Amino acid sequence: MVLSLSLRRKIAVVAVYAVAMGYAEAAVVVYLRSIYYPQGFSFPVAGFAREMVSIEVAREAATIVMLGSLAYLTGSPGRLERLSFFSLAFGVWDIFYYVFLIVIIGWPASVLDWDVLFLIPLPWTAPVLAPLIVSAFLVVGAIVTLSRAETGRPVQVGRVRWVLLIGSALAIVIVFLWNVGSVMERNVPPGFPWLLFAAALAAGTAAFWSALRER
Repeated sequence: MVLSLSLRRKIAVVAVYAVAMGYAEAAVVVYLRSIYYPQGFSFPVAGFAREMVSIEVAREAATIVMLGSLAYLTGSPGRLERLSFFSLAFGVWDIFYYVFLIVIIGWPASVLDWDVLFLIPLPWTAPVLAPLIVSAFLVVGAIVTLSRAETGRPVQVGRVRWVLLIGSALAIVIVFLWNVGSVMERNVPPGFPWLLFAAALAAGTAAFWSALRER
């Protein structure tokens, strides 16, 4: 897979932006943990003031708007290319968020440590390994899709594959929301449904792979 200089530059710019966002996100989390978890982050989650929760939810929504705006400005007209740049930025952002947390505060100590991933519409939780796997798949899929589009062999998704890909994404979200009841009641999550996560990821990967094979 050979990328043109123009595409490499676009990917590099998006990646640098996402790395910087990853640092900014990690810095915010370091501040929050110093306030709410002075002895170190662990489950069950601490109680937040209502106004702080609202601010944090709005901040997370703002990060998605920022990534979406970047993808819209970077990608050529066409939803698949813009979605690919969004996926690239999201994946790099998430991976480097954890990289910077390790550098700054030495957390997570293990990729199996639990984390609160997102708060919209309710708290998402999972071992750190799970979002890292998703992010890696997003980065690889985005680069492959952009490369194919540049060489005149765009990925043919089609309606059925869109349904499968969206269904896979929704299933992964459901997996991340699996323990929302325990988290909201300030209990330790009882476990992570790895088999369901693997099945959802496999379904999405199969749909994408079949699209790549279509001429």
